[in-house]
Parts: sequence; structure tokens; C-alpha cells
Amino acid sequence: MGFYALIMAGGIGTRLWPLSRETRPKQSLALFGESSMFSQAVERIRPLFQSEQIFVATSADQKGLLSSQVPDLPNENFIIEPQGKGTAPCIGLSAVYLLRHDPNAVMAVLAADHRITDGERFCKVLGAAEQVAAQGHLVTLGITPSHPSTGYGYIKQGRKLDTVEGFSVFRADQFTEKPDPDTARQMVESGEFSWNSGMFIWRVDRILEELERQMPLFHSQLAEIESTLDNPMYDETLRRIWPQVTKQTIDYGVMENADDVVVIAADIGWSDVGSWASLNSLLPHDAEGNHINSPHIGIDTRDSLIWGNKRLIATIGLEEVIIIDTEDALLICPMDREQEVREIVRQLEKEHR
Repeated sequence: MGFYALIMAGGIGTRLWPLSRETRPKQSLALFGESSMFSQAVERIRPLFQSEQIFVATSADQKGLLSSQVPDLPNENFIIEPQGKGTAPCIGLSAVYLLRHDPNAVMAVLAADHRITDGERFCKVLGAAEQVAAQGHLVTLGITPSHPSTGYGYIKQGRKLDTVEGFSVFRADQFTEKPDPDTARQMVESGEFSWNSGMFIWRVDRILEELERQMPLFHSQLAEIESTLDNPMYDETLRRIWPQVTKQTIDYGVMENADDVVVIAADIGWSDVGSWASLNSLLPHDAEGNHINSPHIGIDTRDSLIWGNKRLIATIGLEEVIIIDTEDALLICPMDREQEVREIVRQLEKEHR
């Protein structure tokens, strides 16, 4: 029974516009240190996986860029989605790839845009999760909450089933989307909830069983695609069927109503780098609470994120503001409205810009 990693790396990171673009998505950017987030996602799992065991789901436009950043990954390990259809179709397509590669495969579903500072403990919890998944459980990795965040989903830990490699394994009783502040505080204080990391470990045959039960139309579409793997009709079949696939997340499409879901919670220094505010929370700050990545002169400027290109940015009387300056676009917005950046991207798409 082989253990394989699937790194989902197909998003464009709309909430990190204008730094993140279709041709230069956030996972390809060096937001922390010298290497890209994608490179870091690969490097931190190398203690567990050889290059041949690491698969990447992405788009055709991004494949060349990502491959150049980690050139030792085999070309055939890149799984190309013709269009982004959400995490459920991405995982399903990757599962049929892996099933053909190894009928007894256990897959770890990971993301290219997560920040994890304790790589050693991360590998340990993945190793424990593999053992649990091999028994037929669908394993979701929970994160021990450090504060009552309203930006993450939560998983309620039910009955304890086991302890594996020092990690407690609980029945997953409930999935909750991003809660309001009071609910988040109650969840964290109860000690019964973990953050939903969006990382999963399961046998490939088990997740395909759940897709067949809960998303039968998609499963039949997958079966038609799978029947053409390793023959010249594959690309044509995929291009024909994929536009008909319904967009869906793995949480809504499968996990909330799946059989035999367990959660293993761990403190691994995890963050989901989904927006400018979440990125800002992970970066170092000066005495005034600013993170400045640019030539800058400031007067009475506090608690702001200033990310520049090469030119000088001067600020006066600003507090909790985001300024992102690139070669061809400039973003300025209050920190508490940074979720609306995706609306800017939608407008640009409508105008074909």
C-alpha cells in the first residue's frame, strides 16, 4: 500500500491581487523567504515522499512555472484540470490517476498555499494519518485553535477512537463553516473543536466510493474519463467532459455527509494564506505595527501593510491600511475590507482586463 501526496496548486489567489495573477499565482510567489510557497510545500514533505510519490493538480497555464520551481518532479505527475471546478472534482480526477498508478494507494490531499512552520511535526501527523486511513477511515487534519478565528471552518471532535504515534484520533461529529465571533469563542473555549485545515488523508478507493454515493453524476463522468487513461483519447475526453462537471468543494460535496470521518488535531504552526490580512498576520512588523516591503517614508502611519515594487511609497496619517504596488496595478484599501479584493478581480474579468 503506497503513500502519495497530492498538492493542489491550481488556484490564482484572487484575494492577493494585484501581486497574485493568473500567470503568476500566489503559490508561485516567494511570500516567505527566498523560495515560492509551492516549493516550500514540496520541500516540507520530502522526509515522507520521494519525488515519484508527489503529484500536483494544476492548470495547463501554471504547469510550466511550477515545474521549473521544482524540476525533479516527474512530468507525468502533473495532473492538468482544463478548468477550475473546486476541490471535489480536483480530488476526484487525481484519485482516478492514482488508482491507475497504484490500486492500493493512500493519498494525502495537501495545498500549495498553506504556511506550516513545524514541518517535522507535520510529517509525523501525516504518518499517523496514513496508518488510520489504511484502515478505511476518511481522515481530516484539524488544527488546534490558537484563538477564536472567524476566518476558518471548524470540526467538532466526537468520541475518541484511538491514539496513533502520540496523536489522538476522534470521530468527526460536525463541520461548521466560518462562525460569528461569539460562536467561535464558545467553540474554542469548549475544547471540542479544531480548525478545518482542508487537508485530508484517505485510501483512493474509499474517496471514490464516497464520490459515487454522494456525487453520482460526477462519478460517472470520472468513470468515462478514467476509461481513456493511457490512450490517445484521454485529452479529448477530458476536454469534452470537464466543462459539464458541476463546481463543488470537497467539504460540501463529500465530507459533511461522508461515512466514517475522523479528525486528528495537531499544532503544526499552520495558517491558510488566503488574503492580505492573513498574510499580514504572519509577517514581522516594526514598532508602529507596520510591515513594509518597499522603499518608504511614513508620517503617523500605523498597523499597515505596505508592499511595494521599486519606487518610493510615502504615507501620511494612515492606520490599518493595505497598499500593494506592482508594475501595472496599485491596490489601496482599509484592512477590514480586504475580502472585497476578489470583487475587483471579478470586475476586471467582466471587462476582459
